[in-house]
Amino acid sequence: MARVKNGAVTKARHKKVLKEAKGYFGSKHRLYKSAKEQLMHSGQYAFRDRKQKKRDFRKLWITRINAACRQNEISYSRFIEGLTKAGVEVNRKMLSEVAINDPKAFSELVKVAKDGKAGKVTKTEKVAEKEVTIGAAKKVAKKEEVKEEKKAEVAEEKPAKKTTTKKATAKTEEKPVKKTTTKKTTKKEDK
Repeated sequence: MARVKNGAVTKARHKKVLKEAKGYFGSKHRLYKSAKEQLMHSGQYAFRDRKQKKRDFRKLWITRINAACRQNEISYSRFIEGLTKAGVEVNRKMLSEVAINDPKAFSELVKVAKDGKAGKVTKTEKVAEKEVTIGAAKKVAKKEEVKEEKKAEVAEEKPAKKTTTKKATAKTEEKPVKKTTTKKTTKKEDK
């Protein structure tokens, strides 16, 4: 049996691992064995922390909202409870952004939350309901318009294609007929 050498493949594999391990401390970026081991651990950490990152950001947003709530003399839990009762659906990321960039708007949200917790119906809820119904009606109207436009485009394209094909076939049929008739007459005259 012939001898099989796989040095090139091994070298390429080692090179690939060491390239991925660039920047690691000590022998972890120099030696293949320790680099391979570290890459496996790094992959596990990355997988775990992609999930952990979502939790960390949610904690951060809640902390920011809580700090802004405390300035407006309400706790975070009471604030969220009031917003849900008032029917305001704003996620924590946006609430934290509002708390940082627009404290006046946040204080208005606190008032809405306090009213919602007390069971009062605010004007903003009524306006929001109207906007939702109007927005839904507009979306339906837009969808219908788009469907009609597509139907019109399809209807315009189909006849245009048929007329062009008829013209092209008519032209091709006429030319050979003329040539053959002229050639036959000339041949008879020569004889």
